[in-house]
Amino acid sequence: MSRPNRVFTSEFRLEVVQRILAGESVSKLHYELGIKRTVLYRWRDRYSKEGVAGLSRVAGRPPGVPSPEPRPDVSLEKSLRLQIAALERKVGQQEVQLDFFKRAFKRVKESNQANAGAGATASTGRSGQ
Repeated sequence: MSRPNRVFTSEFRLEVVQRILAGESVSKLHYELGIKRTVLYRWRDRYSKEGVAGLSRVAGRPPGVPSPEPRPDVSLEKSLRLQIAALERKVGQQEVQLDFFKRAFKRVKESNQANAGAGATASTGRSGQ
């Protein structure tokens, strides 16, 4: 079950980093606050490199900025190529299956012909009911 992304204020981040720098265990803070250890270490490292400014900037695209539109011709061409590749794989799998069943049918047919020799029965006799 995934949790939606939480947004932490720069003041909260600063408090957490100060607790880490004061000697509190990152694992303890992880369990207490429910924040991944990697995130806590990232906050600590940003603070040590950039100070408070490192904690105030948010990673990723700023809110309200739409994602750039992909060029339609490139994405369409790519999706069509992926579809073609998937269909070619499917055809290859079906060819392998057909070859297998052709060989199996041939063996069954040869086995039945071998059993139909002079005086041989193709199956067991009736039970004495």
